[in-house]
This record gives sequence, C-alpha cells and structure tokens, in this order.
Amino acid sequence: MNTVTKQQAGQFILAKQGLIGPYRFVGKGGAFEYVRQAGCIQYDPVDVCGKNAELTLQSRVKGFKKEMLRDLLYNDRLLVDYADKELSIWPTEDWPYFSSYRERSRKLGETFNGLEDLKEKAIAYIDNNGPVCSDSLPIEGEIFWHSSMHWSGNWDKPSPAARSVLEQLYTDGELIIHHKQGSRKYYDLTRKYISSAVLSTPNPCMDEESFISWRVYRRIGAVGLLWDKNSTAFLGINLNAEKRKENLKKLEDDGKISQVMVEGIKSPFFYHLEDEYIMRDIINGDSDLKPRMSFIAPLDPLMWDKSLVYALWDFRYAWEIYTPVAKRKYGYYTLPILFGNRFVGRIEMVADHKEQILHVKNVWWESDIKLTKQLETALDKTLNTFCRFNDCKEVIRG
Repeated sequence: MNTVTKQQAGQFILAKQGLIGPYRFVGKGGAFEYVRQAGCIQYDPVDVCGKNAELTLQSRVKGFKKEMLRDLLYNDRLLVDYADKELSIWPTEDWPYFSSYRERSRKLGETFNGLEDLKEKAIAYIDNNGPVCSDSLPIEGEIFWHSSMHWSGNWDKPSPAARSVLEQLYTDGELIIHHKQGSRKYYDLTRKYISSAVLSTPNPCMDEESFISWRVYRRIGAVGLLWDKNSTAFLGINLNAEKRKENLKKLEDDGKISQVMVEGIKSPFFYHLEDEYIMRDIINGDSDLKPRMSFIAPLDPLMWDKSLVYALWDFRYAWEIYTPVAKRKYGYYTLPILFGNRFVGRIEMVADHKEQILHVKNVWWESDIKLTKQLETALDKTLNTFCRFNDCKEVIRG
C-alpha cells in the first residue's frame, strides 16, 4: 500500500477534479463530462453571483456559460434534476439506477388517501396542456403528507394539493422538470423527454446493497479521494460505519477502488482504481500542476467533506448563508479561493445584473499568504473571467 504526503493527496484530488494544471474540461461538452465524472453536482436556488451548480462548473470548465447547463438540462436532456446528494443534477443515463428510489416513492404515495386520484387527474391535465407549475395546475385544497422522499421538509403539515401532487409525481419519476423560471419549477411528463430505451432499462442494481455500493463508488469518484470515516460526502446514502467498511472492502476486493495512506492520518483513503495513473504521476512528480486560480462553490464536491479539507489543506470553511449576521465571521455567500495546490483565502461578491457590475465586497487572505504580484495578477484575471460568467461588464472592489 502506498503512503503519500498531505500535499500529494491534495494534488491528486485537484488533478482528478480538473482544478489544477491545464484545463481538462472545455465548453458545454466539458461541462457534461465533468458531471459524468462527479456523478452528481448539487443544486441550490440561491443566486448571489451564480447558483451553486453553475459555480461548480465555472471553476473547472474553460469557457463555461450558464446557458450551457440550461441546454444540457432542458434542451439536450443529457442531464436531469433529481435527488441524490440532496437536490442534485446528474446524467440522464443514470436514470435506471434510481429505480428502487422511485418505487419506494410510489409505494409511499399509495398510503395517502385520495392521492392516487389526484395523480391521475394531474397526469391527464399535463398530457393535454403541457408543462405546469404548482400555480397553474387546477387542483385545489390541501393535503397532509410527511414523506422523507420529498424535499419540502414538511412533516405532518398541510401543503397545497397541487404542489404536493406535482412533487409526488416528480419523485415517482412520472414527471420531469421541463424548465425553471428563477426557482419556480415547471413539470411535464417524463416519457416525453427521456427515451423509452432509458426508461425501460432494468435496474442495474439487483438489490439495495448493490445500489448503496454503486453510490459509495460514485461519491469516491466525485471527490477523488475519500477516507474511511463518517463523511458528509456520503450524505443521502443509508450508510453507518459498519456498512461503510463493508462497502469499501467489497469495492476493493472487486478491483474497483484502491487504498492509500496519508502521512499523519490514521484512516485509510480510497480512490478509483482507474485513477491509478493520476496517483502514479503525482507520486513520481510527473504531473503538470501549473497553478490556476478558481473560486469554489459552497457545495462543490471539493467542499463536501470539510473535515477532509481541513485535514489535507489546513483550511476551515463554513457556509454562513444561514448564520445570523451577528455571528458571521466572513460573509453571507463567501467562496473559497483556490490557487495552485492550496486554499489562499475567500471572497464575497455580488452580481448586479441590472447595472452589469460585479461587486467584490471583501477578500480575506489566509494569515500566511503574501500578496505577491503573481497572486494579484491571478486574482484580476479570475475576477474578469468571473465577471463575464455573470454577464457583467465591470468589476468594482470595495
């Protein structure tokens, strides 16, 4: 078993994710390929200087524009909005793997009196009239529901019937998001947009355990290197310590993942065996690790396990969006700044789309960072790129 330094472990993750050296992902095709590699990227509707999924892609996809993600989701239909690591975006080709998830949703829906009739009514209306949102679906009243399969978080609380029916059908897989206006979702029938070949493909996972194993493998690939510890990178997977160890061992025995130790850390780390060439190049010093600067999204796969980030990079990050103003250490929506193989600080920006100005409210550098000309030049260049990404024409600091 190999042992690597913390720096090498960090370099491996950044190289795998395409955040260091030459750009591995370019344009719309590169955006799709990155999502395929990551398995899923998290969706969040908050838009201060780009939504989380857009920010995740702009940091590692050269030439990325927001409309590229919209095209992949709602025109090309190569990606789909659905649950995985909470609200997520993932490749449509993975639809068959979530068969058991949708089946559980359907069975749970059957326990609510009257819901099946409302579902039939909603499907008939959408089939005849096209995409709807909760305000345009003519189903009135309220129903009580408490499904952990849904994302509203309402337990034993009344919810508008139209909204509840749409969310139930969406989780059942009968509906797909047709498009969004802001954060409002418009739904249409899944069969209109996902091919019959994909919809009729049998579930590749024979049982729940194989589905968990597939998801564990997928999450390892998303981060690049994950340790045998309780990790928020595994969020949404029914996984305790015993199951995690069993899955990691099985994946290793099956030749899908490999184990490595990191100096100063007792827990073993795991990575995809297909990424052995990346690990070998890092260890041998053969990788092109030319530094780039990137602004990292709060829910980026790189930040999924903040304890791991601290262990490898000595960088503490907290997303303070839900922190009371008086208790915030930094800002409402700060983004980590990655430069080369380390985190050098964090930045808070607001995009004023009306005035087409990117306002930089503050930059906080790590205590040991010296503001060199190289760093300032990299920041200016990255801000200009980020400005264009937000369809702004000017950057104003302070």
